[in-house]
Amino acid sequence: MAAVSAFLQPGAPRPYPAHYMDTAIQTYKDTCRNMVLAERCTLLSVEILKSQGKYAEAATLLIKMTSEDSDLRSALLLEQAAHCFVNMRTPMVRKFAFHMILAGHRFSKAGQRRHALRCYCHAMQVYQGRGWSLAEDHINFTIGRQSFTLQQADRAVEAFRVILEKESQQTASQQGAFLREYLYVFKSEMGGTETLSDLPLPCIQSSATRVYFGPERRPAEGEKQAATHVSLDQEYDKDNATMWCQLELQLVSAANRGPAPAAFQPTQYCLHSQTDNLRHPLAVLQEPMIVEVVLKNPLKVALSLSELTLLWRFTDADSTEISNEDAPAALAKEVITNEVIADFPLGPEETKVARLKLVPHRTGQLSVTGLAYSLSAAGDSAEGDMLLVRGKQELKIQGPRLNQSKEDKMSVHHGRDERLHPIITAPMPLLEVFFLQFPSALLCGEIRKAYIEFCNMSSVGLCGLRVVSTHPNFFTFGSASTSSEPLTPLTPGSAYKTVSGQAQQPHVLVAPQDFLQPSAVITIPIEGGMLRPGQSMQLPLWLRGPDKEGVHEINFLFYYESTEKGGKVSHRVLRHTVFICSSRSLSVSASACHSLGPAHISTHSDQSDPHQPELSGASGTLVFVDVENINQSEAGVREFHIVQVSSCGQRWCLQSCINPSQHKECCLSSRERAKLCFRAKQCRPPPDAAEKYTFADVNLSSQRVVSSATPCGDFFFRCCDTQMQNPREHSPSELDFHIIVFWKASVVEDNKQLILEGQLHVALHDVGHKSPEPHNLDTADMILLKFRSEPVPPPVAPKLDFSELVRTNLSYPQSHSHAFSSSSLCTVCVCLTLTNVSVDPAQVSVELQHTTAGESLEPCSLFSWVGKSVYRAVLSPEQELRLPLRACFYSAGVYDLSRCRVLVRPTLSDAPPESVRGYGPALIVINNA
Repeated sequence: MAAVSAFLQPGAPRPYPAHYMDTAIQTYKDTCRNMVLAERCTLLSVEILKSQGKYAEAATLLIKMTSEDSDLRSALLLEQAAHCFVNMRTPMVRKFAFHMILAGHRFSKAGQRRHALRCYCHAMQVYQGRGWSLAEDHINFTIGRQSFTLQQADRAVEAFRVILEKESQQTASQQGAFLREYLYVFKSEMGGTETLSDLPLPCIQSSATRVYFGPERRPAEGEKQAATHVSLDQEYDKDNATMWCQLELQLVSAANRGPAPAAFQPTQYCLHSQTDNLRHPLAVLQEPMIVEVVLKNPLKVALSLSELTLLWRFTDADSTEISNEDAPAALAKEVITNEVIADFPLGPEETKVARLKLVPHRTGQLSVTGLAYSLSAAGDSAEGDMLLVRGKQELKIQGPRLNQSKEDKMSVHHGRDERLHPIITAPMPLLEVFFLQFPSALLCGEIRKAYIEFCNMSSVGLCGLRVVSTHPNFFTFGSASTSSEPLTPLTPGSAYKTVSGQAQQPHVLVAPQDFLQPSAVITIPIEGGMLRPGQSMQLPLWLRGPDKEGVHEINFLFYYESTEKGGKVSHRVLRHTVFICSSRSLSVSASACHSLGPAHISTHSDQSDPHQPELSGASGTLVFVDVENINQSEAGVREFHIVQVSSCGQRWCLQSCINPSQHKECCLSSRERAKLCFRAKQCRPPPDAAEKYTFADVNLSSQRVVSSATPCGDFFFRCCDTQMQNPREHSPSELDFHIIVFWKASVVEDNKQLILEGQLHVALHDVGHKSPEPHNLDTADMILLKFRSEPVPPPVAPKLDFSELVRTNLSYPQSHSHAFSSSSLCTVCVCLTLTNVSVDPAQVSVELQHTTAGESLEPCSLFSWVGKSVYRAVLSPEQELRLPLRACFYSAGVYDLSRCRVLVRPTLSDAPPESVRGYGPALIVINNA
């Protein structure tokens, strides 16, 4: 009472004697053993201390009064102590939360569950979101249990949900206990209701959801290789997506016979987070739609999911809305067929993909809203069946963050993502493509014949079939005349059209338009113009191995349309990617030089075939073809046989073979080299065929490959199309024709000997210039080659070379004797022959007294030309001019007569003249008689 009196005395000179109260409390407890009076004294002292702002002393006093003999009293005192901590000048919130938890625990022991729940909820406000995961788990677990005991099922489910949703540091056994508690509480709350409630497990990674439109492709059947197309197993590549978009743009432009529509959007069969999902995708009636959902189990215990299915909402043309969540099962099945996964286990901390299929049976608007499933803890089957709950999770996909306007940058706004909201359209044709006898490895330049099969798997007719490729030189369906000309090769299994050696004229005029497409898009002919439902057709397909060694990725894009026009889907495409490994075969280069005699063009017009080109006489230009076997016995190839050499050009063609002799194949083993020699003549097509090319065949075996037919002509014009289209000014001495080398090789495969065949192309432009040898990669440098369209640089007109317009020839005696003792000057007659080997007039200038700058005059060169020192003349095409010259010598010795310089240029050209190349020294021996 003294302490209370001192506190109540106004204006007391001494402070409140707290030690009086402490002594009184201690005496009541220990001496009197009267806890009621001790509690009364404690509460009185606490109120006095709180009025003076001494919350720390008050909390300490309350905590001292807690004991094990009364849980209710201790709970009340701990709760009051917690409030003292939070009411301090600097609040001690963690001590407040800790003592609240202690108070809740004592309330729970005293049977006061409502007060215990209240204390734990107060403490949770402090620990939530602070990273104290173990403390949060304990508090939420206790809140869940207490709430369930108090019949507050909603709060109990929410508390257990928080434990299971986030990553936890609990042990596997503790997490298993949490899961069982949650399932028990959830089942108790939702038992008997048909409404699906949200489940926290497993975690759905909504942004990783992918949607695929269309049926899954059939696997290969025997030798058939199905088109790869698009699948959910393929990884997304931005560069590949751009490449496919460009190919489709070419197809649409070709189908429209002009530029693509302004509203053109590339076809997207697979939608995910990296695709453009701003527009509603278009799905086709009666074709499946596959939704791939990524599920993650955050717990260290296994989960068992069953009866996994998609939830959807469908709106038809009459704005009638149907959902399989609340509609009768029979009605929902009439609208959309749902795939159900009966069992879907998830291991501890496992991330797994679930693919669910929907098949729409009506046109309208479809929205996939969520995922429904049954959840249980994996383990004992009896306990799992008892704790099996049915629920759902919503699929909410957030679009990309907007970052265009200032408002978007200052706040967080997300765009739309419509990948789960497709529009179901009318039926469309469905194309499937199969490849037969399609190789995976080829030699460089090897020709292989395969087959391609087109099948219409839908109930709608198919038309407008086209194809485009990143490598159009790799394949051909044949020229326009292929179907009318039966291909009957003499050799079984040969891809070429062959005839007997002298069955036809070896020279044929061909127009490039017969083999070239107007664009890179190839129109595939369909009998009747339409592929009916369920119908299939098969076409031959010729392949040519890439000229570069390595692994090549070649992409095909097939385009087709429906016979029923006016639908929302204008066309469909089918992708195919193939990898071809090409190995070395032959290295071919060519060069040309003029023969000794001048060439003459035949002017008679009484030939038996008016469509045959006029050929020159017996002399002309020599063509040398260097062939080397660089295969190094790869792919089991033993040796190569050169069976034929053909040419194609507008002005020149091959006439005959000099080496080897006719009908004698050239055989090359590994690293062997051969030099073939042919005679080439000028050819002049008829006036009505000026733009055509002359094919000339020189066969080295008993059979002749028709180079002007499919597939040789197709691959030749496609490989050389760029060079033929480039505008260039033709030099009068330019050959400008191509050499085609045909080869065969034997290979042993599966104890069977197979004959491989192929062709290589060499461009021969000028006389005296050797064509560049093809570059081959070493085995260590083999890389994956991707043929992507790149901008072609503008053509540059080459510098014209006039040095080959005129040929020179010096005629003189090899030796001459003269008596210098009687006459000091010796004169010898020399004849300089000038021949214009071009088809244009040439202006010639001969300078006899010519000395190059800085040239030293050796004794053997000290002689003089007698007479005129400069001669000028104009030579008509194929004209020959002989100039008589006289050389004067002063002493005996060996002299070089080739010191004269011959300058030449076309008469109609303003370019400076060029010096004619010499063919070596012209030595004469002067003897002293």
